[in-house]
Amino acid sequence: MTVQGSQDAADAAVSFDPLRPLLIRVAYRMLGSVADAEDVVQDAFLRWLGTDRSVVREPAAFLRRTVTRLCLDQLKSARSRRETYIGPWLPDPLVEEEEEEDDVTLPLMLALERLSPLERAAFLLHDVFGVGFDEVAKTIDRDPGAARQLAARARAHVRDARPRYKLEKQRGLEIANAFFEASRSGDMAALGAMLAADVGMWADGGGKRPAAAIPILGKALVMKVHRSVAVLLRKYGSTLVHTGTINGLPGFVTREADGELQTTALEIEDGKVTGIYVMRNPEKLRHMH
Repeated sequence: MTVQGSQDAADAAVSFDPLRPLLIRVAYRMLGSVADAEDVVQDAFLRWLGTDRSVVREPAAFLRRTVTRLCLDQLKSARSRRETYIGPWLPDPLVEEEEEEDDVTLPLMLALERLSPLERAAFLLHDVFGVGFDEVAKTIDRDPGAARQLAARARAHVRDARPRYKLEKQRGLEIANAFFEASRSGDMAALGAMLAADVGMWADGGGKRPAAAIPILGKALVMKVHRSVAVLLRKYGSTLVHTGTINGLPGFVTREADGELQTTALEIEDGKVTGIYVMRNPEKLRHMH
């Protein structure tokens, strides 16, 4: 790279780098993949580098628009890949996000998967990131009325995935610790007392590690799985690495007998565990090492 090129890249980075965390958040919530989000944001930087930045009055709006459009392109191929995905698909786990909370929990991200890409973009930009509908319309190349309709339709679809009551963080972590202890020690009485009758369990192994090929629904089946797993865990062990917030839910990170990391996130309502989300796919855990 020439001296002039190096200086231009440095100048572009001065205005881009402070916005990078926000752009990563937008891309991750659109795509559900840390690696894909980082690739999109890097692509946006290269486009920023090639832009006449002197005529851009609002860099944040320009770059958010660029990232969203790149994500919309990416979602077309992502949807076809997920149709052939082995077992349940879960978004990459994010542990203890330091950024401002926006209530995009793991169940909500799964609900977003059922939306069209444009509905997803309109909902996230307006309802999560507070972007006005005029700007949303420019970003997704629709008129403001259409953007409002897309967001409203999305809102109706994801309403049930948003928590009805906010769980106090410390209480959530206490339940996560108790869940780890009961599930690893084989204390089925203690584990059963924590579970709601309609609890569901989703495990994402991506075909790379053993995991249930379909969601496990109902307390009886979830308990049956944990009884079987407890026998293996007593024999081979499971080490607690961290207890914290995973995609907005209380949970924990463990190192399993095969040496790989695993995350478990718990959806909790009225003091009972209603959803168990286990990430075992090593490709989706790579960013945590």
